[in-house]
Amino acid sequence: MLELRPNCECCDRNLPPESKEAMICTFECTFCADCVDTVLSGVCPNCGGDFVQRPIRPAALLAKYPASTKRVLKAEGCAPVRAA
Repeated sequence: MLELRPNCECCDRNLPPESKEAMICTFECTFCADCVDTVLSGVCPNCGGDFVQRPIRPAALLAKYPASTKRVLKAEGCAPVRAA
């Protein structure tokens, strides 16, 4: 089950469970759509994968399966992945 992380790892923008701005990679690294487009050029800086819009968990299931409250932020900041 997806963690539904609460923030963008790059800019720390809040991304609540119902956000259509939340983007994830295959490892659930979570970024906002703005950072994915303008900073990361669509490539995850952690794993090199691409992004998709994070699914929205139905509100009725959030009570039983709550979103994560653990904030993840890249300490070294966000930088685009450079091609080798």
